[in-house]
Amino acid sequence: MAMNIENAKSQMRKGMLEYCVLLLLKHRPSYASDIIQQLKDAELLVVEGTLYPLLTRLKNDGLLTYQWQESTQGPPRKYYALSHEGEQFLEGLDTAWTELSNTINYLKNTRKEFHL
Repeated sequence: MAMNIENAKSQMRKGMLEYCVLLLLKHRPSYASDIIQQLKDAELLVVEGTLYPLLTRLKNDGLLTYQWQESTQGPPRKYYALSHEGEQFLEGLDTAWTELSNTINYLKNTRKEFHL
């Protein structure tokens, strides 16, 4: 039975989504539709049904704050931003990502022969 590569990619994206959202919000406060568009621009496709529960969880965990802002195009929008705790958490994720990336790159580029 062959492994489904799309399923593997989906699991990898799911694991990275929280990190990607926090990275986006590090640069500037954003509302959900804008976050979805920025992720889409980065070729990470996310639907609202996935993003809203994640934003709520991150807010409940104290990593995000939000503020309502009037919109020229309809109802007020909820803009999310990193809290102080969110900034610290993101620093930890940055370190973890660097370590993981270094590990993957090492394993991909290793020329050693493994003998049993």
